[in-house]
Amino acid sequence: MSDQHTTHRRKNPLSGKWVLVSPHRNNRPWSGATETPSIQSLPDYEQTCPLCPGNTRANGEQNPSYSATHVFNNDFGAIIENLDPTPTSPAPHFIEQHVTNGECRVMCFSPNHNQTLAQMSKVQILAVVKEWQRQYQELSKTYNCVHIFENKGEIMGCSQPHPHGQIWAHDHLSSEVETENARLADYYAEHGSNLLADYISFEQQQASRIIFENESWLVVVPYWAAWPFETLLICKVEAVSFDDLSEADMHGLSEALQILTVKYDNVFNCNFAYSMGWHNAPNNIENKQHWRLHAHFYPPLLRSASIKKHMVGYEMLGEPQRDLTPEQAAEILKAASTTHYLRG
Repeated sequence: MSDQHTTHRRKNPLSGKWVLVSPHRNNRPWSGATETPSIQSLPDYEQTCPLCPGNTRANGEQNPSYSATHVFNNDFGAIIENLDPTPTSPAPHFIEQHVTNGECRVMCFSPNHNQTLAQMSKVQILAVVKEWQRQYQELSKTYNCVHIFENKGEIMGCSQPHPHGQIWAHDHLSSEVETENARLADYYAEHGSNLLADYISFEQQQASRIIFENESWLVVVPYWAAWPFETLLICKVEAVSFDDLSEADMHGLSEALQILTVKYDNVFNCNFAYSMGWHNAPNNIENKQHWRLHAHFYPPLLRSASIKKHMVGYEMLGEPQRDLTPEQAAEILKAASTTHYLRG
């Protein structure tokens, strides 16, 4: 294994891509010093918010007075149902396009305008998890690829502060899922075992990058992490999609999500921004034994609530590069309290 104190590269087995690690650029222990961010105090209810209960959205529809989660079709969805299967006209071999068919939904996590996952109880998060399962079960009957994700924070392009996620479902396999499917299948064919199951065992032996673990879930800063505080949330039971989760698995997931998101907020005492998303096995493949349900968390914050990591220059034209090693990031996350800083 590469020396933790010298420049080296680490390979992501799920994508086949590499990340350049430069620990000498951050070779002294870092205490996680923070800056005071600009704090926007949000009310429980905002009368101009299109996601709050009872309010009217841009298309004129009115939200119900919901008390837990609420899901509706995205008024500005990037993908729409396209019933015209007409193939595209012939084009040069370097130009290719296909009709995309699918739909986009918005999911409000809570009726409270100011309540993120990190500020919700395990019971409230469990309602979110169960709704994810219901939405997956419904959409997977029609579409091959179902993406459940959340963009949290303005710096991640989130246009509405009301805590919410999105669900995009479509016939085609997204590029990330297609790549992961191929990598996972190749590993299974070569080794006769599941890559993520083997990776769980590896991390349990190493122990240095694990942030949290219960009977059903493991949260780890992956060995190949590209973003400063990137984490991977992996199902320990043999589930290839949300459809396979038991009641106990969903309770375990609500616990894992609460602890991880609280720890994130406590790193810099702020509403910690990230993009996160679930990868389920595609529905149009016959054998799924190489799959394991998992979620990626990609937070951009680096040294404070207002300083983010930018993927520019070499990262865009070469490959991702990081100064803070995954092991150092894991130590910071492990040290973060499980009691939210606003309740401390």
